[in-house]
Amino acid sequence: MQNMEQARFNMIEQQIRPWDVLDTRILELLHRIRREHYVPENKMAMAFMDMEIPLGHGVSMWQPKLEARVLQELHLKRSDRVLEVGTGSGYLTALLAALAGHVTSVEIEPALSAMANARLHHCENVTLEIGDASRGWGGKYDAIVLTGSTPVLPQAFQDSLNVGGRLFAIVGEAPVMEAKLITRVAPDVFETVNIMEACIAPLQNAQQPERFVF
Repeated sequence: MQNMEQARFNMIEQQIRPWDVLDTRILELLHRIRREHYVPENKMAMAFMDMEIPLGHGVSMWQPKLEARVLQELHLKRSDRVLEVGTGSGYLTALLAALAGHVTSVEIEPALSAMANARLHHCENVTLEIGDASRGWGGKYDAIVLTGSTPVLPQAFQDSLNVGGRLFAIVGEAPVMEAKLITRVAPDVFETVNIMEACIAPLQNAQQPERFVF
Protein backbone atom coordinates (compact mmCIF):
# COMPACT_ATOMS: atom_id res chain seq x y z
CA MET A 1 0.00 0.00 0.00
CA GLN A 2 2.83 2.37 0.85
CA ASN A 3 4.46 1.69 -2.54
CA MET A 4 1.11 2.34 -4.25
CA GLU A 5 0.73 5.71 -2.52
CA GLN A 6 4.30 6.66 -3.39
CA ALA A 7 3.65 5.77 -7.03
CA ARG A 8 0.49 7.92 -7.00
CA PHE A 9 2.42 10.82 -5.44
CA ASN A 10 5.17 10.48 -8.06
CA MET A 11 2.59 10.43 -10.87
CA ILE A 12 1.09 13.69 -9.68
CA GLU A 13 4.37 15.47 -8.93
CA GLN A 14 6.47 14.22 -11.85
CA GLN A 15 3.93 13.82 -14.66
CA ILE A 16 0.89 15.99 -13.94
CA ARG A 17 2.21 19.16 -12.30
CA PRO A 18 4.85 19.62 -15.04
CA TRP A 19 1.95 19.68 -17.54
CA ASP A 20 0.71 22.84 -15.83
CA VAL A 21 -2.08 21.08 -13.96
CA LEU A 22 -2.07 23.15 -10.77
CA ASP A 23 -5.79 23.28 -9.87
CA THR A 24 -5.93 21.97 -6.30
CA ARG A 25 -9.39 20.46 -6.93
CA ILE A 26 -7.93 18.27 -9.67
CA LEU A 27 -4.83 17.28 -7.74
CA GLU A 28 -6.89 16.32 -4.68
CA LEU A 29 -9.23 14.30 -6.88
CA LEU A 30 -6.32 12.30 -8.32
CA HIS A 31 -5.37 11.31 -4.78
CA ARG A 32 -8.94 10.39 -3.87
CA ILE A 33 -10.17 8.44 -6.92
CA ARG A 34 -8.04 5.33 -7.17
CA ARG A 35 -6.71 4.95 -10.70
CA GLU A 36 -5.52 1.41 -9.97
CA HIS A 37 -9.16 0.29 -9.49
CA TYR A 38 -9.88 1.09 -13.16
CA VAL A 39 -6.85 -0.62 -14.71
CA PRO A 40 -7.13 -4.23 -16.02
CA GLU A 41 -5.94 -6.58 -13.30
CA ASN A 42 -3.05 -7.93 -15.38
CA LYS A 43 -1.79 -4.37 -15.99
CA MET A 44 -1.92 -3.10 -12.41
CA ALA A 45 1.82 -2.39 -12.43
CA MET A 46 1.22 0.20 -15.18
CA ALA A 47 -1.46 2.13 -13.27
CA PHE A 48 0.67 5.22 -12.57
CA MET A 49 3.05 5.09 -15.53
CA ASP A 50 3.29 7.87 -18.12
CA MET A 51 1.78 5.73 -20.86
CA GLU A 52 -1.48 4.59 -22.41
CA ILE A 53 -2.79 1.31 -20.98
CA PRO A 54 -4.46 -1.10 -23.46
CA LEU A 55 -8.00 -2.12 -22.49
CA GLY A 56 -8.74 -4.36 -25.48
CA HIS A 57 -11.03 -3.65 -28.45
CA GLY A 58 -8.41 -1.23 -29.80
CA VAL A 59 -8.99 1.13 -26.85
CA SER A 60 -6.50 2.46 -24.31
CA MET A 61 -6.65 4.50 -21.12
CA TRP A 62 -5.17 7.95 -21.64
CA GLN A 63 -1.91 8.96 -20.05
CA PRO A 64 -2.58 10.32 -16.55
CA LYS A 65 -1.35 13.80 -17.49
CA LEU A 66 -3.83 14.04 -20.38
CA GLU A 67 -6.74 13.04 -18.13
CA ALA A 68 -5.75 15.68 -15.59
CA ARG A 69 -5.15 18.40 -18.18
CA VAL A 70 -8.57 17.84 -19.78
CA LEU A 71 -10.30 18.09 -16.40
CA GLN A 72 -8.55 21.38 -15.73
CA GLU A 73 -9.37 22.81 -19.19
CA LEU A 74 -13.10 22.04 -18.84
CA HIS A 75 -13.56 24.07 -15.61
CA LEU A 76 -16.45 21.83 -14.52
CA LYS A 77 -19.10 23.03 -12.06
CA ARG A 78 -21.61 21.13 -9.94
CA SER A 79 -24.43 22.32 -12.21
CA ASP A 80 -22.82 20.95 -15.39
CA ARG A 81 -24.26 18.18 -17.54
CA VAL A 82 -21.43 16.31 -19.26
CA LEU A 83 -21.29 14.00 -22.29
CA GLU A 84 -18.34 11.61 -22.53
CA VAL A 85 -17.89 9.84 -25.87
CA GLY A 86 -16.02 6.60 -25.16
CA THR A 87 -16.37 5.27 -21.60
CA GLY A 88 -13.34 2.99 -21.78
CA SER A 89 -12.22 1.95 -18.30
CA GLY A 90 -14.60 4.37 -16.57
CA TYR A 91 -11.79 6.23 -14.78
CA LEU A 92 -12.23 9.53 -16.60
CA THR A 93 -15.99 9.07 -16.14
CA ALA A 94 -15.49 8.87 -12.38
CA LEU A 95 -13.30 11.99 -12.38
CA LEU A 96 -15.85 13.93 -14.42
CA ALA A 97 -18.68 12.77 -12.14
CA ALA A 98 -16.82 13.97 -9.05
CA LEU A 99 -16.79 17.52 -10.42
CA ALA A 100 -20.01 17.80 -12.45
CA GLY A 101 -23.73 17.42 -11.80
CA HIS A 102 -24.36 14.53 -14.18
CA VAL A 103 -22.32 12.53 -16.72
CA THR A 104 -23.75 10.62 -19.67
CA SER A 105 -21.04 8.32 -20.99
CA VAL A 106 -21.50 6.45 -24.27
CA GLU A 107 -19.44 3.38 -25.22
CA ILE A 108 -19.68 1.51 -28.51
CA GLU A 109 -18.22 -1.76 -27.09
CA PRO A 110 -20.72 -3.47 -24.75
CA ALA A 111 -17.95 -5.42 -22.98
CA LEU A 112 -16.11 -2.23 -22.03
CA SER A 113 -19.34 -0.59 -20.87
CA ALA A 114 -20.09 -3.60 -18.67
CA MET A 115 -16.63 -3.48 -17.07
CA ALA A 116 -16.94 0.25 -16.47
CA ASN A 117 -20.40 -0.24 -14.98
CA ALA A 118 -18.99 -2.64 -12.39
CA ARG A 119 -16.42 -0.03 -11.34
CA LEU A 120 -18.84 2.92 -11.34
CA HIS A 121 -21.65 1.40 -9.28
CA HIS A 122 -21.01 3.97 -6.52
CA CYS A 123 -21.44 6.95 -8.88
CA GLU A 124 -25.11 7.91 -8.66
CA ASN A 125 -24.78 10.80 -11.13
CA VAL A 126 -23.52 8.69 -14.06
CA THR A 127 -25.64 7.22 -16.86
CA LEU A 128 -23.87 4.68 -19.06
CA GLU A 129 -25.19 4.18 -22.58
CA ILE A 130 -24.17 1.73 -25.30
CA GLY A 131 -24.08 3.08 -28.85
CA ASP A 132 -22.13 4.88 -31.54
CA ALA A 133 -21.70 8.51 -30.51
CA SER A 134 -18.85 9.24 -32.93
CA ARG A 135 -21.04 11.69 -34.89
CA GLY A 136 -22.95 13.11 -31.92
CA TRP A 137 -25.47 12.10 -29.24
CA GLY A 138 -28.85 13.51 -28.36
CA GLY A 139 -29.32 16.15 -25.70
CA LYS A 140 -27.79 19.42 -24.56
CA TYR A 141 -24.64 19.56 -22.47
CA ASP A 142 -22.40 22.00 -20.62
CA ALA A 143 -19.28 19.97 -21.39
CA ILE A 144 -18.44 17.28 -23.95
CA VAL A 145 -15.29 15.12 -24.04
CA LEU A 146 -14.27 12.88 -26.94
CA THR A 147 -11.88 10.21 -25.63
CA GLY A 148 -10.88 9.16 -29.14
CA SER A 149 -9.60 11.39 -31.92
CA THR A 150 -11.63 12.36 -34.96
CA PRO A 151 -10.18 13.40 -38.35
CA VAL A 152 -13.14 15.75 -38.81
CA LEU A 153 -15.11 17.20 -35.90
CA PRO A 154 -18.83 16.70 -36.55
CA GLN A 155 -20.89 19.88 -36.20
CA ALA A 156 -23.39 17.92 -34.07
CA PHE A 157 -21.11 18.16 -31.04
CA GLN A 158 -20.96 21.95 -31.16
CA ASP A 159 -24.71 22.08 -31.71
CA SER A 160 -25.18 20.00 -28.54
CA LEU A 161 -23.45 22.58 -26.34
CA ASN A 162 -25.44 24.93 -24.18
CA VAL A 163 -24.30 28.56 -24.33
CA GLY A 164 -21.19 28.64 -22.17
CA GLY A 165 -20.59 24.95 -22.86
CA ARG A 166 -17.12 23.54 -23.58
CA LEU A 167 -16.10 20.77 -25.97
CA PHE A 168 -12.75 18.97 -25.75
CA ALA A 169 -11.71 17.05 -28.87
CA ILE A 170 -8.49 15.85 -30.44
CA VAL A 171 -8.86 16.54 -34.14
CA GLY A 172 -6.75 15.36 -37.07
CA GLU A 173 -5.03 12.28 -38.40
CA ALA A 174 -1.76 10.72 -37.18
CA PRO A 175 0.84 12.00 -36.87
CA VAL A 176 -0.69 15.52 -36.85
CA MET A 177 -3.49 16.03 -34.32
CA GLU A 178 -4.48 19.03 -32.22
CA ALA A 179 -6.29 19.06 -28.88
CA LYS A 180 -8.95 21.76 -29.08
CA LEU A 181 -11.26 23.41 -26.57
CA ILE A 182 -14.33 24.88 -28.23
CA THR A 183 -16.63 27.14 -26.20
CA ARG A 184 -20.12 28.21 -27.27
CA VAL A 185 -20.00 31.84 -26.21
CA ALA A 186 -23.35 32.75 -27.86
CA PRO A 187 -26.03 30.81 -29.77
CA ASP A 188 -24.18 31.26 -33.08
CA VAL A 189 -20.67 32.05 -31.85
CA PHE A 190 -17.97 29.49 -31.04
CA GLU A 191 -14.49 30.22 -29.74
CA THR A 192 -11.74 27.66 -30.45
CA VAL A 193 -8.47 27.41 -28.54
CA ASN A 194 -5.74 25.02 -29.70
CA ILE A 195 -4.36 23.64 -26.46
CA MET A 196 -1.54 21.33 -27.56
CA GLU A 197 -0.50 18.66 -30.00
CA ALA A 198 -1.72 15.21 -28.99
CA CYS A 199 -1.99 11.88 -30.78
CA ILE A 200 -4.47 9.21 -29.67
CA ALA A 201 -6.38 6.39 -31.37
CA PRO A 202 -9.48 7.45 -33.34
CA LEU A 203 -13.06 6.83 -32.31
CA GLN A 204 -14.65 3.87 -34.03
CA ASN A 205 -16.59 5.14 -37.07
CA ALA A 206 -15.12 8.63 -36.68
CA GLN A 207 -16.12 11.04 -39.44
CA GLN A 208 -13.59 11.09 -42.27
CA PRO A 209 -12.63 13.99 -44.52
CA GLU A 210 -13.89 13.96 -48.06
CA ARG A 211 -11.26 12.45 -50.34
CA PHE A 212 -10.60 13.61 -53.86
CA VAL A 213 -10.86 10.83 -56.38
CA PHE A 214 -8.83 11.29 -59.57
